[in-house]
Amino acid sequence: MNRILIVEDEERIASFVEKGLRANGFTTTVVGDGDAAFEYALTGGFDLVVLDIGLPGRDGFTVLRGLREARVTVPVIVLTARDSVRDTVAGLEGGADDWMTKPFRFEELLARVRLRLRTAARVPEVTVLRSGPLSLDLRTRRARAGDRTVDLTAREFVLLELFLRHPGQVLSREQILSHVWGYDFDPGSNIVDVYVRALRKKLGAERLETVRGMGYRLPA
Repeated sequence: MNRILIVEDEERIASFVEKGLRANGFTTTVVGDGDAAFEYALTGGFDLVVLDIGLPGRDGFTVLRGLREARVTVPVIVLTARDSVRDTVAGLEGGADDWMTKPFRFEELLARVRLRLRTAARVPEVTVLRSGPLSLDLRTRRARAGDRTVDLTAREFVLLELFLRHPGQVLSREQILSHVWGYDFDPGSNIVDVYVRALRKKLGAERLETVRGMGYRLPA
């Protein structure tokens, strides 16, 4: 199981990223300042670091430079509100493996995390997810239900991918909202129910189960 160090001083964003990564099978540690980030990353106990730039103590640039000078090669994804070309270039030249600006969608961060971990481990990329008669091609973004090909909208695709990566697991509405719609989602929205109904129409009503009072599940 991959261990990820999340370095973020905004509690809401740190919690959002941590919950999403844990829901996808990662082990996470969260720190909120640059000094702690540097000490944790130096231990070599992490497979990847998600690093903010604007931190108390050492800023993210200083943390990153210190790690690379210490020959720590752990992949680093910078996640920051800074979007200038100068900052991006400085981060990448300073040793960052990737750069994302806030606000962001969790599914994009997750894709980048998986890419960096695959690159580091040289693990072959999975391009088709399957569960029973249901499959999803991550390249063509099309689903198959038995012998039928199904076209999906962008949100439907992300939602189905989430279910297929967690077959048999009950996913709460909050988990689904945060993964598919991001950390600015409205917890009172019924948008999850709307999209689950849309997927059922396209894939078959039996494909997604309602677990009363808990959420939804793709039967394993």
